[in-house]
Amino acid sequence: MKLARRQFLHLATIAISLPAVSRMANAQSYPTRPVRIVVGFAAGGAPDIAARLVAQWLSERLGQQFIIENRTGAGGNIATEAVLDAPADGYTLLLVSLANAVNASLYEKLKFNFIHDVAPVASISHEAYGMEVHPSFPAKTVGEFIAYAKANPGKLNMASAGNGTGPHMAGELFKIMAGVDMVHVAYRGSPPALTDLLAGQVQIMFSPMSSSIEYVRAGKLRALAVTTATRSEALPNIPTVAEFVPGYEASGWFGIAAPGKTPAEIIEKLNQEINAGLADPKLQARLAGLGSTVFAGSPSDFAKHITDETEKWGKVVRTANLRAD
Repeated sequence: MKLARRQFLHLATIAISLPAVSRMANAQSYPTRPVRIVVGFAAGGAPDIAARLVAQWLSERLGQQFIIENRTGAGGNIATEAVLDAPADGYTLLLVSLANAVNASLYEKLKFNFIHDVAPVASISHEAYGMEVHPSFPAKTVGEFIAYAKANPGKLNMASAGNGTGPHMAGELFKIMAGVDMVHVAYRGSPPALTDLLAGQVQIMFSPMSSSIEYVRAGKLRALAVTTATRSEALPNIPTVAEFVPGYEASGWFGIAAPGKTPAEIIEKLNQEINAGLADPKLQARLAGLGSTVFAGSPSDFAKHITDETEKWGKVVRTANLRAD
């Protein structure tokens, strides 16, 4: 009987340990097939660029293709729903941006609670927006722009990548703090908005630097300022908005998330690999050249950032009385 009992306890211990061993084995072998990174905005925009840089790095490091899938619409909510409806196995990931934090307040009824339903994997980068106008626009500085806008209330069109996106919210914060009235014109992503700005069809855009910096360098757009608290290393001669509007700050940011019940071992593996990429000088240089800075950290660090940003931009949504289209 003692032997039988001893055998039973031994077998029970093995049975209990098997799930943990299985999870570790799955994490070590992951990925065994291509992985999708779903981006809620158009190809060529800042979110898409960030996702493709990370996808290329992960493909090279992990030996499987990380494929970008652009699913536009509803300020990124369509992409978010698609990811949250997918199996929580690490093979469907989401490119997360400031828009996800904004949508929590902007949309009255969502099919998900972003903070609770996703598993933050890794932050990628911070990005300045450029306060940019067509070269024919009369204002040469932020101060001149504010004076012009106040003299022409409601006559300036402000383009954005879509309702609730980072460019839109950067503009709304500027409107509140500078006391100006501009008409918001929402596009389906940054590329079509930039096309109209370049053509002079709209007067201003708070554009992601990664999408527009080459137009600024070529003189096709005039950057009046950058929206970050400090000047951009990529455009050091361009002032910050805060130099004219004290306290102003708006930064775009990007990261990767997964469905909420994705195994912790897979989350940790992806976090380590993405952070390894962000420590690589070549990837750092590529981000810097686009006006972005590395934003590395743990999954819990990224979760706190998402929560803080949701609170910050929720206040702007309520103050500006914004609603989803």
